[in-house]
Amino acid sequence: MSEGLQLDLKKPLDKMTAKELRDLVMRQIPQITGASGLGKDELLVQIKEVLGIGGEEGEKVSPYKTKILSMKTKMRELRAKRAEVSGEGARRQKELLRRQVNKLKKRTRRLAKAS
Repeated sequence: MSEGLQLDLKKPLDKMTAKELRDLVMRQIPQITGASGLGKDELLVQIKEVLGIGGEEGEKVSPYKTKILSMKTKMRELRAKRAEVSGEGARRQKELLRRQVNKLKKRTRRLAKAS
């Protein structure tokens, strides 16, 4: 669509955060309106549409996405539980909870890398 449009990118669009994409759109791509209310996926689709990049039948969604999200929910719960722990044996309990969170973080990273 816009062959003359040149963007100065420091990293690939897919690796940019939603905040960076919004900033890019507001500074360099005036054709896209309402960028402040869009999420990362929506921004990527619109940017690629304007630049004429694509040809794919949609974004790749990790087959492990639901599992990763459930693990992250579990991590939040464990962190909240760790903040509430006090009293007798609190140090041991906090250490166990910290280790569980650490293991879940490692698993989510492995699953994200595998997809």
